[in-house]
Amino acid sequence: MAGCGGEKPAPASIDTSPPWPEFVASTITAYYEWNPGSAVIAGLHEYDSRMADYSLSALDEYAKWLDSVIAEAAAYKDLAGIEAFERDYLLTAMNGRLFRLRDSGYPTTNPRFYNVNVSVGVYVDRDYAPLDKRIATYTRYIAQLPGRMATMKKNLKPPLPAPYLEISSRILRGFAGYLETTVPEVFAPVEDEQLQRRFAAANNEAVSAVRQSAAWLNDLKATATDDYALGEERFLKMLLTTQGVDITLAELTAAGERDLRRNLDALDAVCAEYASGESTRDCVQRVDNRKPAEGAVAGATRQLSDLKQFLIDNEIVSIPDSEEALVAESPPHRRFNAAYISIPGPFESGLPSVYYIAPPDPNWSEEDKLAYIPGEARLLGISVHEVWPGHYLQRLHSRRVENNIGRYFRTSAFSEGWAHYAEQMMCDAGLGKGDPEVRIGQLLNALKRNVRYLSAIGLHTGGMTLAESQQMFAEQAFLDVGNANQQALRGTYDPGYLNYTLGKLMINKLRDDWTASRGGRAAWRQFHDELLSYGSPPIPLLRAQMLGADYDGDRALLPR
Repeated sequence: MAGCGGEKPAPASIDTSPPWPEFVASTITAYYEWNPGSAVIAGLHEYDSRMADYSLSALDEYAKWLDSVIAEAAAYKDLAGIEAFERDYLLTAMNGRLFRLRDSGYPTTNPRFYNVNVSVGVYVDRDYAPLDKRIATYTRYIAQLPGRMATMKKNLKPPLPAPYLEISSRILRGFAGYLETTVPEVFAPVEDEQLQRRFAAANNEAVSAVRQSAAWLNDLKATATDDYALGEERFLKMLLTTQGVDITLAELTAAGERDLRRNLDALDAVCAEYASGESTRDCVQRVDNRKPAEGAVAGATRQLSDLKQFLIDNEIVSIPDSEEALVAESPPHRRFNAAYISIPGPFESGLPSVYYIAPPDPNWSEEDKLAYIPGEARLLGISVHEVWPGHYLQRLHSRRVENNIGRYFRTSAFSEGWAHYAEQMMCDAGLGKGDPEVRIGQLLNALKRNVRYLSAIGLHTGGMTLAESQQMFAEQAFLDVGNANQQALRGTYDPGYLNYTLGKLMINKLRDDWTASRGGRAAWRQFHDELLSYGSPPIPLLRAQMLGADYDGDRALLPR
């Protein structure tokens, strides 16, 4: 037949792609080569002292590598089950990083793109090795910081947005003080004179470079702009690429407004019960004035014991092991957050997780010191968010996930959404046995996240001004002027801070849909265990995975 002029059949294509598990392993190794700071934070100390190249040419090469990973992963079309889930999880992780590199514009407009990735805290605060070894690795690392600051100055293209300059110059000034005072104090016990001389030389040069950079940013304020908004198209692309959320702006906004109104109405109602005849604002003040009698650290320690027992008694979620988080007063150089939890990376061993609570500044007036200490109800909400069953418990579960991607990559709508969801869920499950103070504390935390959500949308897509955002935080989240200003400023450079409420709403919707055919409230523990078994994936992807045969392709991510 060939001799009669028929066409020759095309040669069979040969698939040279490695098996999926091998592709994942090689991709993760390469990712850490591009991001050695992330590797060190994860506990891979073979990457110690390495600082990534942030020149525009290097960032462009990194973006091209991400392109190649996305194309190669997408080509695995015949995967099924957990491997198909891993593929789509990985695609979101890589697309999210690509958005930050290309679409956000941050490498040329946002100074925080450069200083948030300077992770000296691992070497200073994490006791993973003897102090003499850590001072040596820190010295090699910090010697590269002047180069990072020079790269930042070269890459940024003024005029820059005023909020970016205000926040970044403030952070760099604080960072310089931290390098100049705290770090030498931490390494002072090292007796090796040669190590100390090398450390002092590199550290002093780094301090000088950081101070000069802060001054440079401060000088740029003279030509600053208000051009920080992503705009609707990029804002929605941010949600799609970083969180896997495909949604219209109208749907997104309506869901946030409904949740804000629900929480405001609920606060009015519970305050009418708790403080009859008083205004809601006076009710809030009364709750905030009741401080933990033994102090915040001892109070939180007591709360953690009670919270853990509540999880067990009410069959809320499984606790994978007997490990406990410690509670401590924040060290002086880490008091910019009122409270946070420090959890060692997945590759560290033998290091504790510590829930830190910052004390008031000793230089403040007695009145201001007392006001700064969280009330019992707010502190309980923070303890839920940070430890039981928030971030800490979620990380305990993440060590045991069966999919490879879930061990390494997180989406903030899941991680922050879970911790925020836990605050409301615990109250709904009976935490406090109906005590109105507990519900008021939970609602105040929710209202702050509601206003973050709507401010992110308004500041980046709706022409909202900083003053309008600040007013909204003061009036509808009951924040003081200083905190309201800080929260509004954050929205300009961190539009992803809407993910606390966005994640909570999506988890609420998934729980209601999943438990509807599995026993309702009686199935909460089963739901929570299943939810936490995948890592911190995009919630829309998790929705399809968990609902299985019950998933009909609907896009109803948020409750109505």
